[in-house]
Amino acid sequence: MIFRELVEYYEKLAGVSSRLKMIEILTELFGKVTDSEIAQVIYMTQGVLAPPSEGIEFGVAEKMAQEAIAIATGYTKEQAEEEYKKSGDLGTAAQVLKEKSRLKEMAHAKQSVADIYVTMRKIAETGGKGSKDLKIRLLASMLAAATPIEAKYLVRYPLGQLRLGVGDATILEALSATATGSREFKDELERAYNLCSDLGFVASELLKNGKRAIEQFHVTLFKPIRPALAERLSTAEEILERMHGRAAVEQKYDGFRVQVHKNHNSIRLFSRRLEDTTEMFPDIVDAVRKEVHADTAIFEGEAIAFNESTGEFHPFQETIQRKRKHGIKEMAEEMPLHLFAFDLMYMDGKDYLNEPYEKRRESLEMLLKGSTLIRPTTRIVTSSAKELESFFSDAIENGLEGIIAKDLEAPYIAGARKFSWIKMKRSYKGALSDTMDLVIVGYYLGRGSRAEFQFGGLLCAVYDKKKDTFETISRIGTGFTEAQMGQLKAALDKIKEKSKPARVDALVEPDFWVYPKYVITVQADEITKSPMHTCGREKQPDGTETGYALRFPRIVGDEAIRKDKSIEDATTTQEVIEMFKQQKRVGIEDQ
Repeated sequence: MIFRELVEYYEKLAGVSSRLKMIEILTELFGKVTDSEIAQVIYMTQGVLAPPSEGIEFGVAEKMAQEAIAIATGYTKEQAEEEYKKSGDLGTAAQVLKEKSRLKEMAHAKQSVADIYVTMRKIAETGGKGSKDLKIRLLASMLAAATPIEAKYLVRYPLGQLRLGVGDATILEALSATATGSREFKDELERAYNLCSDLGFVASELLKNGKRAIEQFHVTLFKPIRPALAERLSTAEEILERMHGRAAVEQKYDGFRVQVHKNHNSIRLFSRRLEDTTEMFPDIVDAVRKEVHADTAIFEGEAIAFNESTGEFHPFQETIQRKRKHGIKEMAEEMPLHLFAFDLMYMDGKDYLNEPYEKRRESLEMLLKGSTLIRPTTRIVTSSAKELESFFSDAIENGLEGIIAKDLEAPYIAGARKFSWIKMKRSYKGALSDTMDLVIVGYYLGRGSRAEFQFGGLLCAVYDKKKDTFETISRIGTGFTEAQMGQLKAALDKIKEKSKPARVDALVEPDFWVYPKYVITVQADEITKSPMHTCGREKQPDGTETGYALRFPRIVGDEAIRKDKSIEDATTTQEVIEMFKQQKRVGIEDQ
C-alpha cells in the first residue's frame, strides 16, 4: 500500500464522529491491505511502532520535528515554529510549509507504508552520539519526498498526535467485518488480543491464517496477557452472596503489579500497562531465576517494599521510588522488593487460564515452594462473613489496601472486569472515598486569581467500554497546586482540538477540547444524578434524561497525570453505576 492511500483513509477518519462510520472506513482500509503489511498499518493507526511490551519509543521531540520540517521545505526553524504557533498543530504546520515549499523542484516520491514504517522504526532505534541529528535527517528525508497531506501525518505520527479517534475496540470490530463480513467475530478477536496484547500480531494471524488461527489462539511466552480486573463491593455479605456462599480471600497489596515470564534463564517482567519493567527490578529477576521451580512459567503478583524483620509493608509512596531508569542497583539495595504472587497463567507447556482458581492456586504454591523473596499472597478460604470481615480488618491494620475475594471455580478472565474477582477496600466501608481514574477531555481558562496560569480546571470523563467512548462525569476546578496547573496546561496545549473529539460524548462544553490521552486520579464526596453529564445517561420516568456526576471532586497525588494508566484503564461507566448503588446502600441519599 502507498502511504498516500493510507493517509487518505486517515483524513476520512479524522472527518467523522460516528463510530459505525469509522468501522466502515477501517473495514474498507483493511480490505486493501496485504497480510504482510497489516501489522504495520494497525500499529500506525494506533499511533505506535510496536505493542507496549516491546518498549520502542520514537524519541522525537517537537524541536527535532521543527528542524526536519525546515530542512524539507527550505524554511528556517524559526519560520517552522511560527507556523506551528498559528495552528497549534505541528502536523498542520508541516502541511502548510510543504504547500508553499521553497524546494518545489523536488518531485514527490510514492513512498510505501512499509518504507515509512521501516524508516520510523530506524528513527526510534537510533541511539548514542549523533543520534539526534540522524533522527532529524531521516524524518526530513521522508518529509522532503512527501506530499503536503502526507507531511501532516509524517509529523503527527512520531509525536504521538495522530488524533484519529480510533480505539482498540473499533479496530477489532473492523477486523471482524473485514474477515467475516460482520462484527460478530469481534469477541474471538478480543480474546486473542487479551492473550497477547499485540493487536498487530492478531491482525496478521487473522489475515494470514484465517478465523481458525484466532479460535485456536493460545498464550505465548514474552507476549504479556492483559490482566484480569476486579469489581467492587462494600460488604462481606454481598461478596459471599456473589461467590455462591464460599470464596478465597487474599490480602490486597498496594505496590507494582508484575507479570512474570520465565523461559529457563530468560526472564522478563511486565507492568499493569504491559510495559517491560525487567531492567527496573533486578532483585525480582534474580529471585525468579533462583526460586521459581519450572523451566517455563507465566504468573503475576504485586511487588512491594517489605520489612522482613517487622513484617511491616511500606506505603506505596515509598515503593514507587523503585520505578526509575537510573540508580537502579543502589535503590534495589536500599529498598528491596518482595513479590507476592496471586495467580498462575502458564507453566511448563500447560495453559492454566481455563483452570478453576483453586487449581491455579494449588499449582502456584507448588511453583513457589520454599521461596523467600517470592511467595504466594496470604489468604483464607471462607464461607463466613464474620471471618471475611476479620481478615479484612487485619489487612487494614497491617497497612494494606484491603482484600480481593476470588471465585474458587472461575477461570482467569484476561482483560476483563468480572465478579469472579471482587475487591473490598477501606474506602468502601462508608461514603464515596474511593478514587476514580478519569480521562481529561477538555480544560478551562483561568480566571480571577488563576488568570496568570491560563488554567482554570478540567472536564473529565469515564470510559464506556461497550461503546468505546468517553462520557463526561465531572468538571474539576479545585485541589490543583501551581506546579500541577503548569504541568497540565503545558501537556494539554499540545493536544487541543478545535471541536469535540470523535470518541467523546458530552453535553458540557469546555473552553478547549483535548484529544483523550491523559488520565488523572480523583477523589469525590459522592456520586449524584445530573442532567449535565453523559456518564450512564438514560431516560427517567418523568421523561427527562440524567447521567451521573461527582460532588466536590479534587485531584489526588503530587503528579497530576497518571503515566502508568492508559485511557482504556480509566474507571468505566458501569463501575460508576455500581459505585452509585453501593453508595446508596451505605446511607447516602440519591440527590
